[in-house]
Amino acid sequence: MASNAFDTSQVKDKRDAVNGRFAKIKSMAAGRRAKLNESHRLHQFFRDLDDEESWIKEKKLLVSSEDYGRDLTGVQNLRKKHKRLEAELGAHEPAIQSVLDTGKKLSDDNTIGQDEIQQRLAQFVDHWKELKDLSGARGQRLEESLEYQQFVANVEEEEAWINEKLNLVGSEDYGDTLAAVQGLLKKHEAFETDFTVHRDRVNDVCVNGEELIKKETWRNLQKIIKERELELQKEQRRQEENDKLRQEFAQHANAFHQWLQETRYSPAPLESCMVEESGTLESQLEATKRKHQEIRAMRSQLKKIEDLGAAMEEALILDNKYTEHSTVGLAQQWDQLDQLGMRMQHNLEQQIQARNTTGVTEEALKEFSMMFKHFDKEKSGRLNHQEFKSCLRSLGYDLPMVEEGEPDPEFEAILDTVDPNRDGNVSLQEYMAFMISRETENVKSSEEIESAFRALSAENKPYVTKEELYQNLTKEQADYCLSHMKPYLDSKGRELPSAFDFVEFTRSLFVN
Repeated sequence: MASNAFDTSQVKDKRDAVNGRFAKIKSMAAGRRAKLNESHRLHQFFRDLDDEESWIKEKKLLVSSEDYGRDLTGVQNLRKKHKRLEAELGAHEPAIQSVLDTGKKLSDDNTIGQDEIQQRLAQFVDHWKELKDLSGARGQRLEESLEYQQFVANVEEEEAWINEKLNLVGSEDYGDTLAAVQGLLKKHEAFETDFTVHRDRVNDVCVNGEELIKKETWRNLQKIIKERELELQKEQRRQEENDKLRQEFAQHANAFHQWLQETRYSPAPLESCMVEESGTLESQLEATKRKHQEIRAMRSQLKKIEDLGAAMEEALILDNKYTEHSTVGLAQQWDQLDQLGMRMQHNLEQQIQARNTTGVTEEALKEFSMMFKHFDKEKSGRLNHQEFKSCLRSLGYDLPMVEEGEPDPEFEAILDTVDPNRDGNVSLQEYMAFMISRETENVKSSEEIESAFRALSAENKPYVTKEELYQNLTKEQADYCLSHMKPYLDSKGRELPSAFDFVEFTRSLFVN
């Protein structure tokens, strides 16, 4: 500084500014730390409060029970459990008080969440008081129930003794010998001694009964019994409604499953609809579309079942003895059926397109389908690899015979096309696509098709006649050509009778 190379006032200003900003950020950090600690204590308190609220809620379920025992043993067991619960409540009192003290201290010290703390504390105090009140009320009712059940047990005991002794005192046997009479007198003396004891017991029972009638206990018990009866009636109605819901769900679910099975497998798998021996591809496609529309229409029935299932879940019905079917299972089966219908339509459309555009005859397509059906022994709509190989051999494929476990590169190359992911099965759609591609793999260009049509026409003319088409092609192929070929026009634009332009047809075919 002494060299005067620096502006000292500027340096001092910068130093003071840095110190000031540092002091400010330090103060802000300390303030934020304090707020974070305060927030941590607050949320720790709320968590502890939630734990205690959960504990109180759990215990309230126990003390809110309307079960006061159906006999002396039952009420004695319930009374023991309640005594243990009362001891647990007493032992938990310090934990409750600790939470209250913590909440009060936070409410006094904290600058955030004071209103929420006070509100939560007030609710907590109310819930704790309600739990103790319910516990006291249940304890009192259990004592009253115990007194009543003890009275009932005593009455039953004395009635059993009276019934037993009635046979003795009502006997007409007075002895027919001196020894017999002496024996009967001894028995009667023993009875009189026993009778004196039981007379006192019967008197005690009667007194207890009178006291019960006079005391509030009897009225409370009558009220408890009435409430219990009403609760049982209410539960019975609920169970009856639940059972009706079970039966309604089961009725719709069982009917829907039966329709799924009939549609999928009766009289044969749905896939077999495509490989019937009779009917054109177009008629099969129309039948498949109608069947798929029927499948789609059943979605409303599935929706009904889903609504009933949701109602059962809401009513907490977890079992159904009337059906083994679930909403999820039925929905999955319907979705599989819907997907199958779409695949079937695509497969038939693929065959029709192949027949119309590649020259594969409908007879060949039918032969492919029938051969697939023959080897599909399980009617699953799929062939395993061994069944697929046998099917190819039956169709004339010269596949080498190899030992099991030996490499078969030629067949593996075919599987690379039809089952690239090696899931072990070849579907009808994959199979038909492979067979169509093999039938048409030699058709390389429009020029080859033009040459084939040119060979049909007499004198190598640039057109083909109707007669030539029907003479050399199948009826289906000829019909298709005539419906798509344009009339042939000569160099002057004149239309020649029965002449069709195969050049334009072939080129437009390959462009499409």
